[in-house]
Amino acid sequence: MKLAILETGRPPGDLAMRFGNYPSMFAQMLGPQFEIESFDLAAGQLPSGGGHDALLITGSPAGVYEDLPWIPALLDFIRSAGNRKMVGICFGHQAMAEALGGKVEKSDKGWGAGLHSYSVEHAEPWMDSAAEISAPASHQDQVVIQPPRTEITVASNFTPYAGLAWTDRPAISFQFHPEFEPAFAKALITERYDRVPNPEAAIASLDQPNDNHRIADWIRRFLTSNGESE
Repeated sequence: MKLAILETGRPPGDLAMRFGNYPSMFAQMLGPQFEIESFDLAAGQLPSGGGHDALLITGSPAGVYEDLPWIPALLDFIRSAGNRKMVGICFGHQAMAEALGGKVEKSDKGWGAGLHSYSVEHAEPWMDSAAEISAPASHQDQVVIQPPRTEITVASNFTPYAGLAWTDRPAISFQFHPEFEPAFAKALITERYDRVPNPEAAIASLDQPNDNHRIADWIRRFLTSNGESE
């Protein structure tokens, strides 16, 4: 399967050198069955034509409401993606929600960082029998108005719209980061130590078991099967 990864940001400081960039993290997470091509949106790159079976939008330090030239182009691209499968993670989740009728804001709840737990609200065919999952989180912004024609797949008190599945197109998204290994998630908090509340507690939380592999299986099943939302 040909997968286009839309790179919307890069790890801060020297973290890309130490851990790789976001497309490489997703390539490792998804495995060798995907033929991956990445596109640097800040450099004006977007996939053209129908040369990819699916699209994945990464996380970013930017907010969807910021005045950056590549953001309107991305939102237009999302709206015009048609029946190509699409996955959004963190900023990608927010961009899909904003482009398709929802609303994203900087949350008055502040930073979400460390290992967060979410309840499964609506199990899609590509999911399994899990009732709750845990995954690394790193975000200030949140979806505050649910886009129309979506199901909430996973949620928490802190993040009510943590996972969405569209009912009118093959698209899913998550606010958390299944591509983040604990060592990277800890290093990212360290980079933001003076901004993240209770950074030591957030770092310590990442020593607990996570469901990254389970969520990666969900995404692989969504991308490779006919089990997406219709």
